[in-house]
Amino acid sequence: MSDSNQFNRADELTRRQFMCDSARKYLGVTLAPMLGASVATEAFGFTTPLRERAAKSVIFLNMSGGMSHIDTFDPKPKRPDVQGPATPIDTAAPDIQLTKYLPKTAEIADRICVINGMRTNQGAHEQGQYYLHRSYAPRGTIVHPALGSWVLRLGGRRNKTIPGYVSVGGSAETASGGFMGAKYAGVPIGDPNDGLKDSRRSVSEEDFNKRLSLADKMNQKFHGEFNQKQVGAYEGLYDEAVNLMTSEDLKAFDISLEPQEMHQLYGSDRFGRGCLLARRLIEHSVRFVEVTLGGWDTHYDNFTAVEARAAILDMGFSALITDLETRGLLDSTLVVIGTEFGRTPDIVTEHQMGRDHFPSAYSAVIAGGGVKGGTKYGVTDAKGKKVVEGEVSPKMLNATIAYGLGLPLDRQVMSPSGRPFWVSDKAEAVTSIFA
Repeated sequence: MSDSNQFNRADELTRRQFMCDSARKYLGVTLAPMLGASVATEAFGFTTPLRERAAKSVIFLNMSGGMSHIDTFDPKPKRPDVQGPATPIDTAAPDIQLTKYLPKTAEIADRICVINGMRTNQGAHEQGQYYLHRSYAPRGTIVHPALGSWVLRLGGRRNKTIPGYVSVGGSAETASGGFMGAKYAGVPIGDPNDGLKDSRRSVSEEDFNKRLSLADKMNQKFHGEFNQKQVGAYEGLYDEAVNLMTSEDLKAFDISLEPQEMHQLYGSDRFGRGCLLARRLIEHSVRFVEVTLGGWDTHYDNFTAVEARAAILDMGFSALITDLETRGLLDSTLVVIGTEFGRTPDIVTEHQMGRDHFPSAYSAVIAGGGVKGGTKYGVTDAKGKKVVEGEVSPKMLNATIAYGLGLPLDRQVMSPSGRPFWVSDKAEAVTSIFA
């Protein structure tokens, strides 16, 4: 098979790696951070929000693994057989109880809306995460765009010199642009301490310009050999790379510039640092930031594991809400806690008090961006086993986020195969949670 055929048949991540390797070898610049949403130079043509007081940005906190709703945001005090040792506590909101694992969140509960009516039809991790991020069930014939990709496509970038969609601690696959292509994909960051890695030239400016000139001369032949639509996704890549490397906003990715008290507020764990980085990125007008906290797959020894995970979530989330509010950014930023499904109300004693996958009922949280604080939406039964009021699917949650941003839920985008798609698969938003 020829090199051109290999490139044309490669998936998006493989083509990205090819471009990174070529740039490093021939231009003396690494482009890994730029091979994502920073390449999206144009929006879909929609920039004016459809809703008054619409949010400008989103911070999505992904609880990967399936967070137990009963042990966090939907306690069942009248059923000790279900509740176990995760006893409920009162909060700053009269109508909201949380468990003792979330004491700091309890103090800011008057700023959040707890959605206890979540329900999904996906009971496996990979499929559940896919549905959570993309509003469509996975199919073998197509990769749907992630929610952050939709936000960029419909709303556009707010800052033209740095990426508009950043994924912290997650996988590149989760943040892929799907059929929208690389220019709408999220830029993955592993350790928040490392910031945007490889964003410097390894050669002099003079040498770089010479190499870039040579690359330009080779472009005509390159575009003739390779698939025009796939290669077109990387048009202007090197220009944007230079713009990013010389941008003052690049400092947004450097959390070492934060004072010590900020590091103490958010905590020293990777998730807390990711939340701090998210706040810095929002300050620099990044449109969509996702921060992932894994470890919620608690089949065994659920209560020990949830207590440890919840402590990390509690510190990072409460710090983020408090910090955004102090800086006057909470009203313009939607902060969302999501997960792929919940855990069984029944405690599996033979698994050291474990809980298994449970898609029939679980919780999400949304705050900021005009959301009414100190409120709940949705109700589960006495055991937390069934949604009895206000059922919300993952695609409805995504529709609610899009509504909060003032994006058009009815705007369709055609895939390369000619099929129409929507940001939330035409699901309705939960509009009543907004003021």
